[in-house]
Amino acid sequence: MTASHTTLAPVPPTSVEPPPAATGPRRAKRLPVAGKVVGYTVLVVAAAALLLPFFWMLSSSLKTNSSIFAVPVSWLPDVPQWRNYAEIWRVSDMLVWLKNTIFLSAVVTVLQLFTGSFAAYGFAKTRFPGRNLLFLVYIGTIAVPWQAYMIPQFIMMSEIGLTNTPWSIVALQAFSAFGVFLMRQYYATIPDELCEAARVDGLSEYGIYFRIILPLSVPALASLTLLTFVTTWNDYLGPLIYLRDPDLWTIQLGLKSFVSEYNAEHALIMTGSVLSVAPVAVVFLLGQRYFVQGIATSGMKG
Repeated sequence: MTASHTTLAPVPPTSVEPPPAATGPRRAKRLPVAGKVVGYTVLVVAAAALLLPFFWMLSSSLKTNSSIFAVPVSWLPDVPQWRNYAEIWRVSDMLVWLKNTIFLSAVVTVLQLFTGSFAAYGFAKTRFPGRNLLFLVYIGTIAVPWQAYMIPQFIMMSEIGLTNTPWSIVALQAFSAFGVFLMRQYYATIPDELCEAARVDGLSEYGIYFRIILPLSVPALASLTLLTFVTTWNDYLGPLIYLRDPDLWTIQLGLKSFVSEYNAEHALIMTGSVLSVAPVAVVFLLGQRYFVQGIATSGMKG
């Protein structure tokens, strides 16, 4: 017997392939990081551009008149002129203007919070014939410019004797269709089962509104508070039409009169502008968290 020999073919050496390029999850992790860096950079640049005029106003309020428009521009005062903040109270009725503005802003804000939230509860959580049509008609008044009915309003205020009194501003701004819309949108996110369960337990509609709905509406109420306060504080045309007595002027009317009288006192004008902006900035900083939350949740459900 002859033995058969089997010859094996030589096995070629295996080549070691280099690892693939960084793709997939690793690359996916890098892209969001780069996107966040770009996003934050854009936000920082935009915030700086928005805050730059306010910084220049604050810096100018601490300068002398000659150094405000000096070339090249000096962003920081060489010697802060703190006496400007004492001088503005002496040469103007700043205290009276601030007192009148705070009074109007506070009263109008409180009234709009009550009327807006109460009407929104009726539109969102109660059932009655023509509810949707009435809500649509009421919200449609937002599209009507104030200038279209400004004269009839003035005639009406004159007939009832409210012109040249702060109560004319209060009566005209105590109700807001936008406030009703904002609160109703937020109430739509609150489950109806809460109200139904309260009705089964014998709670009245007023009890449901005060004890259930309002405690759950803090973000929306904070948003409406901030928007109403800022709008009333910055209102110029309304007080200009209805408040003729200088003792009733708001900060906007007072500053306009001050600029006309002291048009060369640029440092004092900037000082008055800082004092007019400071309360609004403080209110916004205190309520910004609730403001953002309220605006975000008010549009979640129609």
